[in-house]
Amino acid sequence: YRDDDDINDVASMAGVNLNEESARIMATNSDLVGTQIQSCKDEPFLAAIPLHKRILEMAKKLGITDVPAEVVTFISHATQNRLRTVIEKVTVITQHRMESYKDDEWYEQATDVRSQLKFFEQLERLEKQRKDEQEREILLKAAKSRSRQEDPEQARLKQKAKEMQQQELAQMRQRDANLTALAAIGPRKKRKLDSPGLLTVGAEGLGMSGGSQAGLGTPSSRQYARQKITRVNLRDFIFYMEQERETSHSLLLYRALLK
Repeated sequence: YRDDDDINDVASMAGVNLNEESARIMATNSDLVGTQIQSCKDEPFLAAIPLHKRILEMAKKLGITDVPAEVVTFISHATQNRLRTVIEKVTVITQHRMESYKDDEWYEQATDVRSQLKFFEQLERLEKQRKDEQEREILLKAAKSRSRQEDPEQARLKQKAKEMQQQELAQMRQRDANLTALAAIGPRKKRKLDSPGLLTVGAEGLGMSGGSQAGLGTPSSRQYARQKITRVNLRDFIFYMEQERETSHSLLLYRALLK
């Protein structure tokens, strides 16, 4: 069946020898075989010259006089990797701190400190109001007294009652003046978002058509997602350093706790 195989072999019918073609291709691209090709330049994360000087200063203390450029590049990449790891861990800590469990069905609120503080503030306000009312009654009684022989304490109370009455009168006049000014200005008009003029002006930014009446009262179908910002504070870094073995007993953590 050799004749049938030769007929079915398209390369042989075309006069192409596959072995010769393979040998020719390998000979042409022999300089590229076994080499590594990079698509982009390997750029260091830190500035090479200042970092090299810093490494040489530290190496001279240990008796090392020469540091090759590969060491500088390696330290730069290690710094970048370490910084990325720290930022990722601190970001996770911050996100855990900002989580709210109020709407979670598996958590039940045991105490509400904010409501307790509001209750105590209200008690203090009522107590202060009660003391002010008592003092006001005492001053009014002292002002109404018509004794001929008055002691210095009685005179002081009368003077204080007169000042209190003048202050109350000034407050009433100020309140009346404010009400008169507001009545003269008139009620403030709220901006209507469904007015045709506003939609025509802001049609491009809101994604609406000001000319079509069907789109005047409908909100924009495109809602731009607001980017969530994670703010990291010093407490998050302190918590991170306390959890890490390398920094849990370091001088840097001690200095951060002193701030």
